Amino acid sequence: MRAGRPTIDDVAAAAGVSRGTVSRVLNGGHYVSPASTAAVQRAIMETGYVANTSARSLVTRRADCIAFVLSEPQDLLFADPNFSVLLRTCTQELAVRDVTLVLMIAGTPAERARVLRYTRSGHVDGVLLVSSHAGDPILAELAASGVPVVACGRPVARDANLPYVAADDREGAREMTRYLLGLGRRRIATITGPLDAPGGLERLEGFVDVLGRRANRGRVVSAKQYTSASGDEAMEELLATGERPDAVFVASDLLAAGALSALRRHGLSVPQDIAVGGFDDSRIALTTDPPLTTVRQPFSQIASHMVDLVLRAVEREPIESVVLPTELIRRGSA
Repeated sequence: MRAGRPTIDDVAAAAGVSRGTVSRVLNGGHYVSPASTAAVQRAIMETGYVANTSARSLVTRRADCIAFVLSEPQDLLFADPNFSVLLRTCTQELAVRDVTLVLMIAGTPAERARVLRYTRSGHVDGVLLVSSHAGDPILAELAASGVPVVACGRPVARDANLPYVAADDREGAREMTRYLLGLGRRRIATITGPLDAPGGLERLEGFVDVLGRRANRGRVVSAKQYTSASGDEAMEELLATGERPDAVFVASDLLAAGALSALRRHGLSVPQDIAVGGFDDSRIALTTDPPLTTVRQPFSQIASHMVDLVLRAVEREPIESVVLPTELIRRGSA
């Protein structure tokens, strides 16, 4: 092998195959025997060859890059631990496949326009869309762009017709509500997430499914955002409505952390005075006082399925949305 950076010809010589065979292995291994594939892979390791991704992109017309688009204000990326789990797992899953992930924020109209320009220009092969809202034009615009898109959570705008991966929000909410009833609590309230976002409406529907006519409208308060401050504000609103609830199902752990702060400020004991249940089983659930009883969403599995679906869509394979089960996790708050 000559001195300098190894080339595809060096790999072919070391493997004892043609240059074209090496090229086919690098581009997916189609029409190459298992023995030749193994020889090429061994030669790549021996020579230290690294593919020229720019040149390969010209041939394959692929960017080997997927966009992770967060349709939320940038500060929520760091405030909500669920986003970091999704981002980390998607990055790891794509790295195994030698695909790059690029993080993009689409929380404002200017950011959204930049994301759309970037994706439409061929810089990415697909999009992982996280936390879209009803009425957000990025749903329809991405769907119409021709770039494969997979959403995290069932889009509220059902007409967007995007494939998605979601936890079973409605059944998770039913399970938490049934659990609170089983504790003997009868004045059960709920703090919902934003009802225009994935999970917000379905968790409320699950709560109502179980309580039926016992679901008192005065005990339903919707948070403006999935933040601790919004949870604190929503709990204050609940406590000001009159008859104090004896249990509260809160639509996220982050909201529940804020709700617990409000209860402490009022001198109320959890769970003795008011039982509190959250949703997500994020790391926040272990840091609250008391630790949160909550509904676990399998975020790592959600991210893995999202990556699998978007890469299959890039290959023009048929894909279907995936809904994963949740799990009730019992701790000290209820």
